[in-house]
Amino acid sequence: MGSDVTMQCGSLDNDASVSWKVNGTDVKAQHRLEGPRLILTQVDLSHNGLYSCFQNPHGERRDTILLHIGIPPREPTVTCRSNTYPKGFYCSWHQLHSTYIPTTFEVDVQHNQRSLEVQKDSVHKNRCHVRFPEVFSSFPYKVNVTAVNALGKAFSTISFEESSIVKPDPPERVTATPIRFNPRRLEVSWHSPATWPDIDNFPLKYFLRYRPLIREQWQHVELSDSTSHTITDAYAGKEYIIQVAAKDTEIGTWSDWSVAVHATPWIEDPLPITSTTEVDFPTETKTSPIPSSNAPQKAEPPVGRAARVLTFFSPLLLGMLLLFMWSMHVC
Repeated sequence: MGSDVTMQCGSLDNDASVSWKVNGTDVKAQHRLEGPRLILTQVDLSHNGLYSCFQNPHGERRDTILLHIGIPPREPTVTCRSNTYPKGFYCSWHQLHSTYIPTTFEVDVQHNQRSLEVQKDSVHKNRCHVRFPEVFSSFPYKVNVTAVNALGKAFSTISFEESSIVKPDPPERVTATPIRFNPRRLEVSWHSPATWPDIDNFPLKYFLRYRPLIREQWQHVELSDSTSHTITDAYAGKEYIIQVAAKDTEIGTWSDWSVAVHATPWIEDPLPITSTTEVDFPTETKTSPIPSSNAPQKAEPPVGRAARVLTFFSPLLLGMLLLFMWSMHVC
């Protein structure tokens, strides 16, 4: 990129007259012709393409050239880490700047003056895996990664002690549960990372951090090999964010933080509200029998209480009146 490119049309003589096309169209980029040669100046990515040359005057095609513009590789950035200690470690690398053309990488790992077997990762193309030849080795490891493409090569070399690259993956399945009748407590539990192969012989310790969403400052608790902890100083009724990290108890560095979980301490349920609304009791309703005739029914006049009393005492009054009149007649 940025240089001049000269393309020769086959083996034609210097005095041959030719014309050029790129991707089937005339060459419009800045260029010049010198006999059977096409010279492009200060090329960039826009010059990529399939160039064809044709001999004049009949226009017979003599050659095709596929042009890729790129840059030589630079020293790759290399890092190594063991998340499966003491089983092995992996190394990964990348270019800080794209080369724009295919670039491959060659990896060599040395330990105690011998080369170790390197296994390429099936998913990550810029990663390889190496098994530890021994544990608690005092000899350093030396990793060389060389980047190679059609324009050149460059390499990087790093050295490290076994203990310095041990870094577990974050703890998994972190949960936080409120404790009933305890408005300031949260029960937090988690599992060790599944990639850590021997938790019994190579135990992990843990680092817990938590804070309410209303504050920016974290509170921290370092634990030995326990996979649970009870938070006792939570703010009542406030939502908390909680994360956990892991580390080998003796060597290496802390893992990244686990996926954050959210939880709120136990909140007492409010007392039910008692209703004071007056209750209407249902009343019994009697229905009259359906008349057999469609004719309107004559309504009976209502009988009052006085009428009912008079009706009850009428025979008695009549008897007393007749007795009185008979006595007057006798006299």
